[in-house]
Amino acid sequence: MNSEVLSERLLEFAVRVAKVVDGLPDTKLGRQIANQFIRSGTSPVANYEEGCAAESKSDFAHKLSISLKELRESRVWLRLIVKADLIKEVRLTELIDEAEQLGRIIGKSIVTVKGQIKQDG
Repeated sequence: MNSEVLSERLLEFAVRVAKVVDGLPDTKLGRQIANQFIRSGTSPVANYEEGCAAESKSDFAHKLSISLKELRESRVWLRLIVKADLIKEVRLTELIDEAEQLGRIIGKSIVTVKGQIKQDG
């Protein structure tokens, strides 16, 4: 997958997260999750884009690692939303799957870049 396609998928993920956040109930729990989830769900695309302009492979790997951590956090928020019955699971299944897929893609990219760093090293 090329960087433009991945960037677009991450951007679309952020948009979908924002729509879920807008659909959360205006309760204490809903607001707390919304505040955390909007940050973790929009961060991966920003960090990925920063990584694409990295000054070194190490910097790129670091930015990808942040993206991966934020995707994992987003997946937890999605699971919590479902467990707390804030939004029905059927409405979030595809987004949870996308978070997992993006996490696997970013994770493999990190392994690849770190392997290149060792070879260059």
